Amino acid sequence: MVIFYDTQLVLKTLSMDSVQLLKKLDFDEKEIRVYLILLSLGPSSVRKIGQASDINRGTTYDILKKLMKQGLISYFHKDKKQYFVAEDPIKLEQLLDNRLNELNELKDTVKVSLPELRSIYNRGGDKPVVRYFEGATGVRQILQDILDTVEKSEKKEYLVYSSADIRGQLYEQFPNFTKERIKRKINCKVIALGAGGDEQLLSERKWLAKIDGSPSYTIIYPSKTAHICFGRQRGEGLLGVVVHDEAIAQTQKLIFEKLWQTL
Repeated sequence: MVIFYDTQLVLKTLSMDSVQLLKKLDFDEKEIRVYLILLSLGPSSVRKIGQASDINRGTTYDILKKLMKQGLISYFHKDKKQYFVAEDPIKLEQLLDNRLNELNELKDTVKVSLPELRSIYNRGGDKPVVRYFEGATGVRQILQDILDTVEKSEKKEYLVYSSADIRGQLYEQFPNFTKERIKRKINCKVIALGAGGDEQLLSERKWLAKIDGSPSYTIIYPSKTAHICFGRQRGEGLLGVVVHDEAIAQTQKLIFEKLWQTL
């Protein structure tokens, strides 16, 4: 339970759930105190609210103005003094409804703007884009991008230089990757470096070397080339670099296919 005090008595006792609700509605600690104290006091002056909440008068007034804009409180004048009063807390539900409507309107605006924004993004394709990824989360992002990108391509296939030194830890980050690949009917060709690795459905595998591995694992997929390796310092985990460039990816594919034919 959370208990609020003024200088003389306990104003309000609330469950933590109620406090968390206000926080999720973007109330900060001071706003929560002012709002709850006003609920308890009834019609009150800025001075009284500030004293009860232990917040200076200027800050209290700013908070009250914000709460008024949100429709949670109102005010009236009596004997030349201004008094503030809390509205029925059901207004919180209306506040949430208003925010949901704003988000839906924003979503519609995004849909309208996306074609223009994507055209700008695509025009930037003349320059290679390099993205860096670190740790388990980063590796999983790369693997997820491979599935999503290849699934949308005309030829659902990607190419791999699979290093035995990396392979084991790489797919630990996405244990269902192969099942998801097969589910999406994505093919892959694998040139293995080092022992191990089994052929799965919708995949072909050849070995360049069955003894020595490689310090990096490379995946070539539409317009992109991903390189994954261990960090230089012990304990850094896996690091990934994805180069987004059509020309580079096409060159890598050409080299891969020529090598594939010789194995």
